[in-house]
Amino acid sequence: MTLSPDIITVGVPDVAAARAFYASAFATTADNDRDTALDLHGSGRLALQQIDELAAACGAEPATSGFRGCVLSSIVQRPAEVRALLAAATAGGATVVKPARKEFFGEFAAVHRAPDGALWKLAAASKKDTGPVPAVPRPIETAVFLGVARPKASKVFYEALGMAADHDYGDKFVDFAVSAGACRLGLLPRRALAGDAGVDGQGEGFSALALTHTAGSREEVDTLLAEADSAGGRVTAPAVPTDGGGYVGRFTDPDGHHWRVTARV
Repeated sequence: MTLSPDIITVGVPDVAAARAFYASAFATTADNDRDTALDLHGSGRLALQQIDELAAACGAEPATSGFRGCVLSSIVQRPAEVRALLAAATAGGATVVKPARKEFFGEFAAVHRAPDGALWKLAAASKKDTGPVPAVPRPIETAVFLGVARPKASKVFYEALGMAADHDYGDKFVDFAVSAGACRLGLLPRRALAGDAGVDGQGEGFSALALTHTAGSREEVDTLLAEADSAGGRVTAPAVPTDGGGYVGRFTDPDGHHWRVTARV
């Protein structure tokens, strides 16, 4: 039993518009015309849901203001691909928060705010444009970074749910090993996360974000919910069967970030 962020769900004001933006920005498509989940080239999936519906499912009020306490990230191979992704995003209506450039510690990155309000950091795995640059940049990894009170304490919580730390810098930064086809999860102090994204750290209300783990069985769903509860999280919706043949429950981590755990019955 290992928790993994298989799907990132973003609450948006207009699902059709958001779907068109992300499909264009990441040069990807949904599985079918009715599916709003986009395959991020094997580095996880991005789902889109009306923000008030997502808030209701999470047991939260939909109102939000300022920094939401989370940053999404797309990691590509080269700096030129960061520039290309940023250009595609801005052409689709995104706003540049930090232009593409080499950061203080040598990272080449950019940050934009999508039309739905989500912050995206685009980063290059290498510092130089070595080798040919693909016409359509594809992320080698997708990450979600959560702002927390203390990364060390949050690390203990996620380890109780089976996750293994990959990089551990104490209360500065922690991230976890990536499962195949899933997204990376990272933890930073909320103010530091906002600073890295280039925005003011003040904000309150719903994060407009939920992470989904797809479990292998109904029993695994129940186990993960029980572990989350005993480790300091809160079960916000006990697991129940759904009309579509699924089995779904929800919890929040100690900092209030929302998770959905699901399995086919």
